[in-house]
Amino acid sequence: MKTFARIIFVTVLVVSFTTSTYGHKAVWLALNQQLITLYQKGKYSEAAKVAEKALKVAENTFHSNHLNIAKSLNNLAALYYSQDKYFQAESLFQRSLAIEEKVLGPEHSQVATSLNNLAALRYSQGKYTEAESLLQRSLAMVEKVLGPEHSQVATSLNNLAELYRAQGKYAEAEPLFQRALAIVEKALGPDHPDVATSLNNLAVLYEAQGKYAQAEPLLQRALVIVEKALGPDHPKVLTLLDT
Repeated sequence: MKTFARIIFVTVLVVSFTTSTYGHKAVWLALNQQLITLYQKGKYSEAAKVAEKALKVAENTFHSNHLNIAKSLNNLAALYYSQDKYFQAESLFQRSLAIEEKVLGPEHSQVATSLNNLAALRYSQGKYTEAESLLQRSLAMVEKVLGPEHSQVATSLNNLAELYRAQGKYAEAEPLFQRALAIVEKALGPDHPDVATSLNNLAVLYEAQGKYAQAEPLLQRALVIVEKALGPDHPKVLTLLDT
């Protein structure tokens, strides 16, 4: 379930700055772009060093409850998480969440994303009860804010289902995986790579229960989608071939 924690891609907002502050913001944005590039290449240790610099610049540039600080906190936490540095990641995720709740309110899609990230950490720490509570809150929030058929709802459903699957709670996991699949098919189209991911997740659930006849057509369909979208030599294709 490591796919929970993710880097927030920083976009430039139209804001008025003094010359000095604008220069600092430009440095902050450049550092974020650099860390994102390193993250995408899997160079997490190098990216974390850049993220530490970006956080320092943010703290020296913006006020203490600015959302850009929350983004930097989340980015650094996600990179620590990617390196299994859970202790360092925890306080950063919590600080980021606190800022977002204060600025955006307790029911916002970005707050839901941060709840999801913190749940990933709890999952990795084996704190399943805490992870479940966070994921259920995140799911309820995105359903209310974005609507029950939004693709982010599918992500929350999938994550909660994966938590149940990992604990052997297959009956609880199955309807969540099925609903997630239905949402992404409707929202993104039947040939989108995210549909392949949902098909694969449901197939893994069936395989865990020995239901191979139900799993096989899902895996075959997922393979066709990924080959068409990404090409036959993409790592995702090779992963599905090994399943």
